[in-house]
Parts: sequence; structure tokens; C-alpha cells
Amino acid sequence: MLTLTDLCPCESGLEYGHCCEPYLNRREEAPTAEALMRSRYVAYKLGNADYLRHSWDPATCPEDLSIDDDGRWLGLKIKHTEAGGVEDDTGTVEFVARYKVQGRGLRLHEISRFKRHHGNWVYVDGDLIEKAK
Repeated sequence: MLTLTDLCPCESGLEYGHCCEPYLNRREEAPTAEALMRSRYVAYKLGNADYLRHSWDPATCPEDLSIDDDGRWLGLKIKHTEAGGVEDDTGTVEFVARYKVQGRGLRLHEISRFKRHHGNWVYVDGDLIEKAK
């Protein structure tokens, strides 16, 4: 069970109560695309599909969004952010999320696109970056 004083799973270095928790509980909206990206990672980790739906552009959100219970999210690294600030209407965030499925360590490397929808940041879509073989 995650408490407000635990370090946030998004790896910002902040306590959960001062980082992603206000967004996941919808008391506040994420002020930047990166903050939204971090909170969405935490939503996946905590199995919060309602927040994922809330923070997804209605035009691209899948109808049958569900979270696979087989995986375990292990960490997030933000590699690059472009625009997506408080004055912007669009932005991108490149990240690597580490996770485990059936004991196998995996990485999700994506460049995600975000935009403002009714004034709030939402996830639009992303491009997966494939690891060179």
C-alpha cells in the first residue's frame, strides 16, 4: 500500500502526496505533459484504469481499456521532454519504463505525444522505440 509520505513511484524524488497522488485522485490536473506522463506511469503501476481513461485524449482512448495484472512496473526514466509546459498546447515526452512479466524483465521505450483538451493535458499517442537487435 502506497502512503502519501512514500517516495512517488514515478521516480521524481518527491513524496507521493506532493507528486502524482493529487492528479490520480483528481484533486488537481497535471500542470505539464511530463507531470501527466509520470502520473500515468503511476496509474499503470497502481492499476488505476479510470485515471488512465481520464488522462487520455477521447479521440484516441481505446474503448476497452484494461490493465494487465500479469506485469509489475519497476521504474521510470524520463529521457527527454519537448514543449509541454504551462504555456504550451502540445508536447512530447520520451521515456523508458521498466517492468516484469512472468519473471522476465522488459523495457517500454516510447516518445509520447500530449495536448491540451479543454485546458488539461491528455495523452494522445506514442511511437515505440525498438531496441536494436
